[in-house]
Amino acid sequence: MNRREAVQRISLLMGGALSAPAMAGILGQKTNMGHSLAVSAEQEALLAEVADVIIPATSTPGAKAAGAEKFIVRVMRDCYPIADQEKFYASLANLEKDSRSAHGKSFGSLENGQKKELVKKLTVSDQPFFRRMKELTTIGYFTSEIGATQALEYVEVPGKFEACIPYKAGQKAWAL
Repeated sequence: MNRREAVQRISLLMGGALSAPAMAGILGQKTNMGHSLAVSAEQEALLAEVADVIIPATSTPGAKAAGAEKFIVRVMRDCYPIADQEKFYASLANLEKDSRSAHGKSFGSLENGQKKELVKKLTVSDQPFFRRMKELTTIGYFTSEIGATQALEYVEVPGKFEACIPYKAGQKAWAL
């Protein structure tokens, strides 16, 4: 069983807690057969900055280092209808506009505290965008090589199945 199959089975067990388009993105499927928006390099860079606020670099690399923005762009393009894409990228543009009006600089140029402040405001002012961004960032991060091997405990070739293994102090969660 590969990682994609494991994530699919776990999400089914969780009662479909992941959105259907995000699940299709994990599985590498394309469900949007219609038109898609073209994403500029600036939009992709902004996605990387926002993703890095959601999962910052600590003792492990953050979402930006894992390339979560590339996953987000691909899933939005391949799995969401054009109307959802327009709403998502309009909210992203509003975040940039809010950054410029509040601080006089682009989001990427702000200090970490200022970035956190703006993203925190999104949790109230544009909750649907924030939830989708958070969902896609975490999925993109933890299904990346960096997320699965450095942020999670990863065994490339696992041994026998042991259902209940106690965690050691400071041990990471297991990767799928």
